[in-house]
Amino acid sequence: MVALPAGLPDAPGIRLTAAELLALRDQAPDRGRHRPLTRRAGAVPARTPGAGMDLREIRAYVAGDDPRRLDPAATARTGHPHIRSLHEDRDDTILLVADFRAPMLWGTGAALRSVRAARHLAQAGWRVTARGGSVAALVLAGGRAGEIAGAGGDGHMSAICKALAHQHDQALAAPAVPPLAEGLARVLRLSPSGGQVLVATGPDGWQGSEPMLASLARRRSLTLALIMDEAELQPPGRSLAISDGHRSRLARLAVPDLAADLTRLRALGATVTEVMP
Repeated sequence: MVALPAGLPDAPGIRLTAAELLALRDQAPDRGRHRPLTRRAGAVPARTPGAGMDLREIRAYVAGDDPRRLDPAATARTGHPHIRSLHEDRDDTILLVADFRAPMLWGTGAALRSVRAARHLAQAGWRVTARGGSVAALVLAGGRAGEIAGAGGDGHMSAICKALAHQHDQALAAPAVPPLAEGLARVLRLSPSGGQVLVATGPDGWQGSEPMLASLARRRSLTLALIMDEAELQPPGRSLAISDGHRSRLARLAVPDLAADLTRLRALGATVTEVMP
């Protein structure tokens, strides 16, 4: 567990816990039922097809790996056994992208915008897990982006919940604002063609990454979940003192007009949802 900065309360809504994300498992529909991984007519419950054709990674062999997945070229080149890993050939795959950059570590209601983003992503992940699908995760914050390759099962989704909580602690301890586009470049490797990508960010968190979003939407089902804050929906009628810790000023909040932004995102090929408090 990462220590929070001095003065930041260790309270629900500020500190994200794995327990609250794990508890969302029971809210997923059809828990315990094995359902078809496609909605095509005539589909019946069956085992998943297994490995597909899209390369996920080539890595060093570790004890317990299937020796049938040894990559001859990488093994010969390095002199050490290497494993070739492929994306699973499934219709139901999702990559959860959590924006934990500094602007998301803010909120005027019961929880920070980043905490609500994690909850929204976890709910989506548990739904896919309940259907027998594959879930991967990517966390964008300061430093190197945290990522978990796709797999199925409750154990894997539990690991994603724990990783989200840990990465959120790190983001609170060292806030940063790296460009979103840099992190989204990793999506191309983590999400196979035809898969779903769910990005949870702020209303303006996507700006500046339009070319990457358009590229992702061409071969994937891309959804942007815009996490709205109470102050953006019902701003107070008086001016507020705003400070960055060094300087302060009075400002009046206004309801943002997202119509033009939503049109731009849909023109890129993305589906947009506004997540209300």
